[in-house]
Amino acid sequence: MITALIIIGSIVALFFLLALIMGKKMNIERSIIINKPVSEVFEYIRHMKNQENFSVWMMMDPEMKKEYRGTDGTVGSICAWDSNKKSNAGQGEQEIKAIVPNQSVDLELRFVRPMQSVAQAKMSTEPVGANQTKVRWGFISTMKYPGNVMKPMVEGMMVKNLDEGLNNLKNILEK
Repeated sequence: MITALIIIGSIVALFFLLALIMGKKMNIERSIIINKPVSEVFEYIRHMKNQENFSVWMMMDPEMKKEYRGTDGTVGSICAWDSNKKSNAGQGEQEIKAIVPNQSVDLELRFVRPMQSVAQAKMSTEPVGANQTKVRWGFISTMKYPGNVMKPMVEGMMVKNLDEGLNNLKNILEK
């Protein structure tokens, strides 16, 4: 009995120690080359409604309720979502905070459910040829202690979802 308690106590202590050592900040960025000019790619990605066609998160739940406020594709516009399914989409909203034409769209994501948090996202474009555009999609967020012990798993899922979303975007724009 005492041996089992010592083992359990050691595992719990190790968990909290790992959380102390592990960083809390996540900064994930992925990119892809799309065979279209920057102006065409940027015009598509600056509209949040288009994320319904390529973002893995926006496609998780076909019955997800979405609400768009403001003029989509402009600073201050908001896309709110609410998913009652167990799709991990939860509830939240994203707002366009800044736009640099043909270069970048900065977004703030405010999550309500499954847990409250705020993250920054950015989609940027740059020409790599006359009809080729490099698209970068990134997220910056902070995980709270001791949940940050899950950071490697969360980062792995984010990388997979960003890559899939960028591939979806490429397929749509290159049709």
